[in-house]
Amino acid sequence: MISGFQKRMVTVSIMLATIMQALDTTIANVALPHIQGAVNASQEQATWILTSYIVAAAIMTAPIGILAARIGRKRLFMISVAGFTLASILCGAATGLVEIVLFRLLQGVFGAALVPLSQSVLLDINPKEKHGQAMAIWGVGVMLGPILGPTLGGWITEYYNWRWVFYINVPIGIAALFGMSIFMPETEKNNTRKFDAFGFVMLGLAIGALQMMLDRGQSQDWFSSTEIIVESILAAVAFYMFIVHIFTAKAHPFLEPAMFKDRNYATSLSLMFVVGIILLASMALLPPFLQNLMNYPVLLTGLVLAPRGVGVMIAMMLVGRIINKVDTRLLMLLGLILIAVSLHEMSLFNTEVPVSALVRTGLIQGFGLGFVFVPLSTVAYSTLAPHYRNDAAAVFSLSRNIGSSVGISIVTALLAHNIQVNHANLTTYLQGFGNSAHMIEKLTSGLQGASDTLKLSFLNAEVNRQASAIAYIDDFVLLQYIVLLTIPLLLLIRTPKKAPKDDELSDELATAIE
Repeated sequence: MISGFQKRMVTVSIMLATIMQALDTTIANVALPHIQGAVNASQEQATWILTSYIVAAAIMTAPIGILAARIGRKRLFMISVAGFTLASILCGAATGLVEIVLFRLLQGVFGAALVPLSQSVLLDINPKEKHGQAMAIWGVGVMLGPILGPTLGGWITEYYNWRWVFYINVPIGIAALFGMSIFMPETEKNNTRKFDAFGFVMLGLAIGALQMMLDRGQSQDWFSSTEIIVESILAAVAFYMFIVHIFTAKAHPFLEPAMFKDRNYATSLSLMFVVGIILLASMALLPPFLQNLMNYPVLLTGLVLAPRGVGVMIAMMLVGRIINKVDTRLLMLLGLILIAVSLHEMSLFNTEVPVSALVRTGLIQGFGLGFVFVPLSTVAYSTLAPHYRNDAAAVFSLSRNIGSSVGISIVTALLAHNIQVNHANLTTYLQGFGNSAHMIEKLTSGLQGASDTLKLSFLNAEVNRQASAIAYIDDFVLLQYIVLLTIPLLLLIRTPKKAPKDDELSDELATAIE
């Protein structure tokens, strides 16, 4: 076991890397219109800047366990940080669409290992009784990154330049690399473990095809498009072949099927999938709701969303203090209930919702996410054999990422569909008032002297605005039901034996986070 000072320095180093990668999942979203103009890209082409990163990171998450075993975890971690930092510099210096898409692809390739490896390292350098506190510290980086990314990205873009969205990674990456090189211990290499090329190719095809289907489904009108049909079939067939392969391979499958037989771990994967849906799906809905329907500027939108991160931080500090004293299932139950309560209040939003309601629901939802994430990240490994940790951490992160992609695709598809349906229903409802000319005159009384064409245009825009508001509400209701339907899964989790009491846990966690 490493010394206390060395442990703290390792923790700081790997958390810098984790925060750097987690921020990049959302920080570029706000700057996308500026990047689009700088590289002369269309709206659809600009989405490749985001998609290339997501697809590459998703595919390269799976082989992290075997790569760490073959070349050593410390070496893989340092290569990943160095590669991610270099790719960030290249992204910031890009002058064309092809360049930035290629460099974002490299960012995804190198960044895939940072989050799962940091989780694995924290579990290994801390005794079992401190795993809850370690996961609280780890969760701060993983959860706050995506939440604060839009706020930081909007501020940087507003006052500096979109290129600094990528350049900000450079000092963080250098500091992380320096700390790892000095303080992180290396793991033993396992050269007997062979690389399962067929398993990797099948899983990579499944993840890549699924990700492309989810990212492009809305723009291609889903299954009316041949491309989407081909991608869905490819994803299903490749995933089926991967599952059959790992359970029937005689030696060295890509992922050890035995780890999925651990009930706590398997259940935690399902719960983490739902956390991924809620975490980024709600973040995908709120910015356009505020900007398009309430005319919030980008910077103000980011500031209004920031309390969600504050709620996560407070919850994680509290959970870190009590996780060894309270049943983890009760903590997660409280978290899921708080998330459902916040989503219920969000389902009551309208186009004039006060800032206080936005802040309150953000705090409650962030509080709930913190109460779910830390216990879940702890209980997932509580009964799992330690030698599975590298692979298990990679699949755990992959589950969250796929959940995020699925969640975003579902809510955006339903949003577009429900806007059209609601617009038609509202139009029919208005026509029920009787005389159309009289109705138009009454509803556009503020446009005295305007032509009938202008009045109709104004009325149609307002109807569309209200139809959009209802569509957003429908999505919030759906997310609320998903959370409530997830609660019974807690019954499948076995409570691990309580760890020995350690009076220093609270102070250490609070100090580390603060």
